[in-house]
Amino acid sequence: MSESHHDLWVLPGDQKGAYRMKAILALEDGRHFEGRSFGARGERTGEAVFNTGMTGYQEVLTDPSYKGQIVAMTYPLIGNYGVNDGDSESRDLWLEGFVVKELSAIRSNWRSQEDLNGYLSRHGIMGIEGIDTRALTKHIRLAGAMKAVISTVDADPLSLAAKAKASPDLVGRDLVQDVTCKEAYDYCTGGRYRVVVLDCGVKTSILRQLQEAGAAVRVVPASATADEIIAERPDGVLLSNGPGDPAAVVYAVDAIRSLIAYGKIPLFGICLGQQLLGLALGGETFKLKFGHHGSNHPVKDLETGTIDITVQNHGFCVDMKSIDSDEIEITHMNLNDGTLEGIRHKRLPLLSVQFHPEAGPGPHDARHLFRRFADMMEQCRGAKT
Repeated sequence: MSESHHDLWVLPGDQKGAYRMKAILALEDGRHFEGRSFGARGERTGEAVFNTGMTGYQEVLTDPSYKGQIVAMTYPLIGNYGVNDGDSESRDLWLEGFVVKELSAIRSNWRSQEDLNGYLSRHGIMGIEGIDTRALTKHIRLAGAMKAVISTVDADPLSLAAKAKASPDLVGRDLVQDVTCKEAYDYCTGGRYRVVVLDCGVKTSILRQLQEAGAAVRVVPASATADEIIAERPDGVLLSNGPGDPAAVVYAVDAIRSLIAYGKIPLFGICLGQQLLGLALGGETFKLKFGHHGSNHPVKDLETGTIDITVQNHGFCVDMKSIDSDEIEITHMNLNDGTLEGIRHKRLPLLSVQFHPEAGPGPHDARHLFRRFADMMEQCRGAKT
């Protein structure tokens, strides 16, 4: 695509004097949307999904669970409060592309350190604005999440649809290896409990909530073996969130299965962590039609009957019918589609949830689960003495 006069727009506000190219978002089924480029230029492929959160775009950008995906925000105005160092959920930006209805020309917040356009550009992430995100969201809801491409270099929708169709699928892909830490590290020390986090793409908010629950937190790569984890002498192990197909992360499933067989260390799974735990317990996972992404998903606690409004970000789920009901109790259920949202073992100190109790960002309804994990560690510690 040439940079002719008709292919460029002047940016107002913070970006005054800069220029924006035309860009196209094309889906593998041939549907396409024309808009304006921001952030980096070029061409990127990924699975197109939508996020229903009204705020928290920086946390979305820095959430490793979005690796391999192009994320559309359903809220129409994005970027109005800028970005800052304190709201990042990890060390980098992981998603393949970012789609918004309108990129705010003004950033108005005392914590703002940088505008969204510059932030994406600096990290090499492509963005597209000016498209009908409502129409895109409705299409994904009806047709399902699908492969897509964003481009500023190819103006042919048919060519782009073919590229999207030929791009890698998320099913069968191990993306955890791309986002996990390379070496173990201490997030914090000196807590009452020692927690080892199996880093499949952990968010900083999870580590922060563990610290607030009284834990000293040691983070280890997703490739860590059960023996290596046990050697850390943890009071508990947290199985973190992360991207991609859980069935492809066989090394983590093997490690978790061995930890279950060891039977002495409480395990707490979050999101992908629940899926990996479910597989290690003999269950099966499947891909959701369009996933759950946002901060307004109602979940019912089947024990208390209470409803929590939860933060969610996943495209796969544990098949409820594959769970051994003699050993495993279903604790939470999604009220939108009836899918599995939480389990615990009837004999062993194991629990997990499909949603994000750390709420980074979002409602804090489910943060009490970190206290429940701490109580489980306390009980197991008492049983040893």
